[in-house]
Amino acid sequence: MKKLIVLSADALASEDLGYLSTLPNYRNYLEGGCRVEKVRSVYPTITYPCHTTMITGVYPDKHKVPGNFEFHPGQTKDLPWLWDCQWNRWQNDIFKSAKRGGYHTAAVFWPVTGNHPAIDDLIDEYWIQDPSDTPRAAYARMGSDERMLKIVEKNMKGKQRLFHPELDQFIVDCACDVIRQCRPDVLFLHPADIDAARHQYGVFNDRVTEAVKKTDDYIGQIMGAVEEIGALEETNLVLTSDHGQMDIKRVFHLNVLLADHGFIKMDDQGRMTDYDAWCLSGGMSALIFLKDPDNREKWEEMYRFLQHLCQEGIYGISQVFTREEAKRLHHLDGEFSFVVETDGFTSFGDSYQRPIVTNLTNEDYRYGQATHGYLPEKGIQPVFVAKGPDFRENVLLKEARLIDEAPTLAKLLGVSLDGADGKPLDELLK
Repeated sequence: MKKLIVLSADALASEDLGYLSTLPNYRNYLEGGCRVEKVRSVYPTITYPCHTTMITGVYPDKHKVPGNFEFHPGQTKDLPWLWDCQWNRWQNDIFKSAKRGGYHTAAVFWPVTGNHPAIDDLIDEYWIQDPSDTPRAAYARMGSDERMLKIVEKNMKGKQRLFHPELDQFIVDCACDVIRQCRPDVLFLHPADIDAARHQYGVFNDRVTEAVKKTDDYIGQIMGAVEEIGALEETNLVLTSDHGQMDIKRVFHLNVLLADHGFIKMDDQGRMTDYDAWCLSGGMSALIFLKDPDNREKWEEMYRFLQHLCQEGIYGISQVFTREEAKRLHHLDGEFSFVVETDGFTSFGDSYQRPIVTNLTNEDYRYGQATHGYLPEKGIQPVFVAKGPDFRENVLLKEARLIDEAPTLAKLLGVSLDGADGKPLDELLK
């Protein structure tokens, strides 16, 4: 039985590989393998749409994960994330295909996999939801069995919730325990300290360099566990990522403008009472939802308004896409009516109360020093590096697509991935 480990280092970029390739664990476990220098992501370049594409091989218009958050008009903080696999509307993915092929599957903090029926050993990307919650109750809700819950509790070390970079060490420690105790054939994990560092400090800085260094440590820890169980020679290792980031200068709250022009109704205390349109931020893009998308008059009014904001050139918008245009041009679809794209230095916010422009903070990944969500051709680009008995040696591809990753891994495992938009990267496989 073939072995596959996929480590997605969120926001790792091609520019990081120069330094990473000098570090000991990269050199030991990945040097001399194959590499894609730049991987074209999907629109929007947001973690949950990207990671769903990475396991399905289809664009967001098919899997229907358009961002990280659920849509709750009027709620501007603590939005629920799309944790559960039910949000992925596409019926096939690498875990289901591997399971049908007889493989033992595992995932640690891979997005949109909560309660996934084809993942044998599952620790979803999730966390406690309120002060009365517990890690045991939280991860049990997302499908972790008793053995996984014991691994979670062991590595939480008595804490209720962890944050980067401590969270990433927790993820890797859990993955190592899964390797030692469960010996899965297929394991996917998703540390995100590089992403967190870029959000907090900007695209390139010493904190990002340290996060890249920690990623090398994580590779060593994971493969050290593989060596402990005697599976090194048969294990294929993939290091990949989902998107890059861009530095931003301001956060612009489009809902304030929607309120000013009557699209959001408020009471005397400034609280929303009703809405005709609502902006849900994805960082450097945003989805515009209409309460009644079939109301053509309101649709036309909203479209004219967004086009006016774009043409004015001061509201952070460089392009406006209708839902139909988003699907046709960028393979993005959902219940929204419009998508607005950044001007290159603006991130969008959700607030409908003034101020309309706010300073950068680290209270939310969309509002830090750098973020993502923009069109996939922009910014630094994600990577794909692999080595193992089923990958060719010393192969460099200049470009590939995120949609090609799942079909490539399915072909490596000898299983089918029906309906994928991508194709296997045969140049990388023996």
